[in-house]
Amino acid sequence: MTSHMPDIVTRFAPSPTGFLHIGGARTALYNWLFARANGGKFLLRIEDTDKKRSTQEAIDAIIAGLKWMGLDWDGDAISQAARADRHSEVAEALLAAGHAYKCFASNEETAELRSAARAAGERFRGDMWRDRQDEAPEGAPYSIRVKMPRGGAVTIQDRVQGSVTVQNDELDDMIILRSDGTPTYMLAVVVDDHDMGVTHIVRGDDHLNNAFRQMPIYKAMGWPLPVYAHIPLIHGPDGKKLSKRHGALGVEAYEEMGFLPAAMRNYLLRLGWSHGDDEIISTEQAIEWFNLENIGKGPSRFDFDKIDSLNAHYMRSLNAADLLPFIKSDLEKHINHVLSEQEEARLLKALPSLAERAKRLPDIIESAALYCDIRPLALTDKATKLFTDDTRPVVADVANELEGLTSWKSEDIKASIMSLAEARDLKPGKVMQPLRAALTGGMPSGDLAETLEILGQVESIARLRDQAAA
Repeated sequence: MTSHMPDIVTRFAPSPTGFLHIGGARTALYNWLFARANGGKFLLRIEDTDKKRSTQEAIDAIIAGLKWMGLDWDGDAISQAARADRHSEVAEALLAAGHAYKCFASNEETAELRSAARAAGERFRGDMWRDRQDEAPEGAPYSIRVKMPRGGAVTIQDRVQGSVTVQNDELDDMIILRSDGTPTYMLAVVVDDHDMGVTHIVRGDDHLNNAFRQMPIYKAMGWPLPVYAHIPLIHGPDGKKLSKRHGALGVEAYEEMGFLPAAMRNYLLRLGWSHGDDEIISTEQAIEWFNLENIGKGPSRFDFDKIDSLNAHYMRSLNAADLLPFIKSDLEKHINHVLSEQEEARLLKALPSLAERAKRLPDIIESAALYCDIRPLALTDKATKLFTDDTRPVVADVANELEGLTSWKSEDIKASIMSLAEARDLKPGKVMQPLRAALTGGMPSGDLAETLEILGQVESIARLRDQAAA
C-alpha cells in the first residue's frame, strides 16, 4: 500500500485545440491515480489562451472523454484564459523586481536576429534589450522578457527521468508578456500551477525543456518548486511517434470502437507503468499501487492486440446487468426499436455467453439482436439453402412438438428434439441445422437448446413456423 504524502495536488492541463487523444488520456490517468493513491487532489485546467485554435467543441470533447474514462476532478475546471489579469500582474511584479525587462524589438526585428544567429551557428537568446534599458524609446510598445540566469547549470531531479542538467547559456530570455499585453503560455502555466497549489507536475517528456525555462520564474517569485515527473511518449507498433494510423485518436473513437472504460484505464496504466508481472489491474488495485517510481524511462508501444485482449477480459468479467447499458443504445438502433422488458430479460440471460466470444462491444450487437423481436429473421445464403422440401416439414413438426412442452428448460427442449429425430430415423445434425438456421438466421450462437430456452416458447415456435411455411 502506498503511504500517503501530505497535501498532494496534481493537475491535467490540456489545450482545447482538438480532442482528448490517447497520450493526454494516459497523462490524465497518471495524475488522477497519483492524487487518489495519496489522498490528494486532482485538478483540471483548460489551457485556452490560444484563442485562434481553442474551440468550445474541443473543450466539450475533452470533458466528455475524461468523464467516459471515469476520471473525476476536484472542484471546477479552470480556464487559463480567464486568469490573464493575474498572469499580467506577475509579469509586472517580475519587471519591477528586476527579474524581467522590457524588450522593444518588433516581431520582424526578432525574426531577423533569430535567422542571423542561426546562420552564424550561434544560439539566439532574445536578449537584445537586456542591458539597454536606459535606451528605452519613449512611448514605444514593448514585450516583457524574463532574465534567464547566465553561466553555470541547473539540474532537475525528475521522478521519472532522474537527474537532468541543462547549461544556463542554452536558455533564451523568453517573452512572458507580449506587446499587446497578453501573457504567454510559459508564464501562465507557472502562475496557474502555483496559485492552484500544484505540488507534482506529471506530464509528457516533450515538456522537459519547458521545466528548465519555467523554474527561474518560480525562483524569482520566491515560490516553492513543484516535483517534476516527465513521462515518455507513446510510440506506434513500429517504434515511431504515435500517429493517427497507429491509434493516436480521440478517446471518443475508442468508445465508438467498443472499448470499455475499465479496459482503457487498465491498458493505459500498463502503457508505461508496471507492477511486477501484473497485466490485469483493476482501478482499485491501481489506486492502491500507483507510484511515480514504476513509470518506465523508455517510450511504450501502442498495441491493438493487447487492448483487444484486455477488453475481452473486462467484457467477460462484467455481469450481464452491467454489460447491457454499454450495448443498449447501439442495439436499439440496430433493431430499430426500444427494447421491451421481455427482450431485456432475454438479453440478461444471453449476454454472458455472447461476451465469451467477443473482443469489442460491437461484436456482441449482431448476436444480441437474435434475442430481440426481429421477425421475420433475415437468413444468410448458407442458412437459406438448409430449407428444402425435406427439411421444412421436419421444422414444422418440431414446432408442434415444442408447443406441447409444459417445461421450457433446455434439457427438456433438447430431449424433445432428439426424441423426434429418433422417431423419424434422422441424424441429429439433419434436424439441428435447419432449426438453428430458423432461430438465428445463420448467425453464430451458443448451445441450441439454451438459445431456445432464452428466446422463450412463443418466440421460438413463431420463428420455426416462419421458415417452415416459407
